[in-house]
Amino acid sequence: MILLRRLLGDVLRRRRQRQGRTLREVSSEAQVSLGYLSEVERGQKEASSELLAAICAALDVSLSEVLRDVSDELALNESQVLPRASRRVAVADVSAAKLTVGPAAVAPQPVPSAAVGAAQAAGPTVPELADVVAAA
Repeated sequence: MILLRRLLGDVLRRRRQRQGRTLREVSSEAQVSLGYLSEVERGQKEASSELLAAICAALDVSLSEVLRDVSDELALNESQVLPRASRRVAVADVSAAKLTVGPAAVAPQPVPSAAVGAAQAAGPTVPELADVVAAA
């Protein structure tokens, strides 16, 4: 199983090392203990969003860039772990579940003919939920 905290730590460590900075420098600037930052980089601790923001600010990188790097690495790891056929089956199962849940959950209700005429005169309306799900 791929640990998100380990990937996040790897990305943060590489960013810091590319800048030629030490743990001590970054921890001081981010106002995070040296030991805790080290544990985050090694994937041993889950960093809060506030802590990540402070570390990113100290590294002069946006949190979105760091998370994008983590996402790219996660996708790469997943592609190596899951064979292609398994991914297609999983996606097909999810799609089938969406289609069977949607229309079955909404039963069509009869509409009095006077209401239909008034609605048509008023102009286009929001499509029924069943129509939206069926179109998906």
